[in-house]
Amino acid sequence: MSVDGWNTVLVLGGIRSGKSEFAESLVTDAPVVRYVATAPEGDPEDTEWATRLAAHRARRPGSWTTEETTEDPRRLADVLASAETNETVLVDDLGGWVTVLLDPDHQPADDVATIAELAEAIRGCAARVVLVSPEVGLSLVPTTPLGRAFTDALGAANRAVADACDAVVLVVAGQPVWLKSVAAATEPAAPATEPAAPATEPAATVTTATAAGTAPVAASLADTEPTPEVQLPDVLTHTPPATPTPEPGDAWAAPTMALPMVATGLVIQPGMELPMPDEYAGPQAVDRLATLDVPGAGLGVLDRVVGFAAATQGTSTPAAWGSVRVLLLHGDHAGGASAGTVAGESARRAAQARAGQGALARLAAESGASLQVVDTPAAAPIEDQPALTPEQVESALRYGWRLAEQAADAGVQLLVLGACGAGTEAAAAAVLAATAGAEPPAVLGRVITDSGEIDDAAWMTRCAAVRDALHRTRRSSRGAKDILAELGGGDVAVATGVLLGATARRVPVLLDGPVGLAAGMVSRDLAGQARHWCLLADHGGHPAVRLAADVLGLTPLLDLRLDLGEGANALVALPLLRSVLALAAALPVHPSLAGGDDTDPAGDEPESTDPSYADPDLTEPDVTEPDFAEPVPAGPGPASTGTDEQPASGLRAG
Repeated sequence: MSVDGWNTVLVLGGIRSGKSEFAESLVTDAPVVRYVATAPEGDPEDTEWATRLAAHRARRPGSWTTEETTEDPRRLADVLASAETNETVLVDDLGGWVTVLLDPDHQPADDVATIAELAEAIRGCAARVVLVSPEVGLSLVPTTPLGRAFTDALGAANRAVADACDAVVLVVAGQPVWLKSVAAATEPAAPATEPAAPATEPAATVTTATAAGTAPVAASLADTEPTPEVQLPDVLTHTPPATPTPEPGDAWAAPTMALPMVATGLVIQPGMELPMPDEYAGPQAVDRLATLDVPGAGLGVLDRVVGFAAATQGTSTPAAWGSVRVLLLHGDHAGGASAGTVAGESARRAAQARAGQGALARLAAESGASLQVVDTPAAAPIEDQPALTPEQVESALRYGWRLAEQAADAGVQLLVLGACGAGTEAAAAAVLAATAGAEPPAVLGRVITDSGEIDDAAWMTRCAAVRDALHRTRRSSRGAKDILAELGGGDVAVATGVLLGATARRVPVLLDGPVGLAAGMVSRDLAGQARHWCLLADHGGHPAVRLAADVLGLTPLLDLRLDLGEGANALVALPLLRSVLALAAALPVHPSLAGGDDTDPAGDEPESTDPSYADPDLTEPDVTEPDFAEPVPAGPGPASTGTDEQPASGLRAG
């Protein structure tokens, strides 16, 4: 059974079955994780129990926040009720929770009512929830009254929680067996008398990657305008990829020393040494273009595409990008940064992309690119408080890194980075002001309403929000993580992680829009090599993109001033870039530069019909140039100490 689409899952297993490790693997990529510890401390002299608790604590990443419910078992329901949509709650485990529930210190208590309250809290929880619990149904009936009370209460709790969860998995000897999946719970069986749906009205269910996993989005293609000739793009699920086995010499999957940083939970830190593109392949590829058999002067400014692809692929004859993945980061910014935007508009755009509709999805389908929608943590009003907490920044960076790693493991050869969210332009302007000393009004584009009118009042509100945020942080550090926490927000932080992860795996990134460029500015402090793996197709007429591109040394390839939304502009240019690479790789060298001679294979001189060759006055009998020889001076030179060996003449003596 599949794990795709779950929002709440119960992980069952016996003692030392690996259930806790499996549950932790489900939330590895979540940007915000609240770990709820339910087990009591126990007897201080019980060193074995203390060792178990210490091992659990050591496995948790430093970015996770830990809460304990050992004092009051009812607090677990309160924690679930207070969780937000961008969070993931990991409860480990229900066995400890039941132990506290049965503790005489908490009596008299209605255990049945408390378990029912927990189940209702799970059903109404806005966050994603993973609960771990021991499976006691396979063991013998305990011989003591307390043991029987425990197994009865835990069995009742497991049944109630399993009924409330979307999915249930049993871990046996480290191997997960899915007992309940989302598809089985949400797809009712069709009546036997109901005819099958006609082939002309397909119903597609796609899933989207979020900051904590996957969520189902059902879309009926029959409700949209009929476009049967367009194949909708793949909207990807977010499951841990299998470890690839790259072919020898495969530059796309080449290893890097930076990869263990995420695998071991180390913190992404400034000054990382990530790989650089091949410094020789790029110039060699551009020089090769001058030798190709083309009737015109060449590719013009698009020769930079060939040089970029050659450097990132490590060959002077780069291939056109075959596998392309679009990462659409969805995250809103609260406060004045989002002034002039329609509430819920960014969510509607993200839902369109998930359903394979809208401009971005259509362009992705035309280009044969896969589309991955990623929900990022919402940012707080930057004029009043930091956009994110330091823990959220760490999680977002690692999450973005993992997105790039998954793309590389899947064989993706080019990432297209886009974003949709309220307030992204103001957040990018704040990042530029903090990293490049820009004036917010100079990098904030005009606010255009849905009716096509210019909203100057909203523009001034955005400028004021960025100004107040810069004033609030005037004494704060300007380090990369500090800028992301104070000003950038979740989308910029995840985008920064994507750039770093893509650099580590040698995957080029096609940037589009303010969020990607703002991430490029921030990534300079963490790894200066990241900008060399980025390509900018079009500036879109956006002042923030222009300034950031100038600082990063990214010259836009085109000047089309496209404004279709982040990601869509790059996809418009992608077919052109692919065509340039395919042409450069396929064209032969011009015959005049092929290195052959004009003589007949038999050794005879070629015959010519030009009468000038028969005129000895117009031709030279020997056009072979002799080897160069230094002339002998006629007399002593200024640096010579010898005497003139030539006999003196009257002319020279006179």
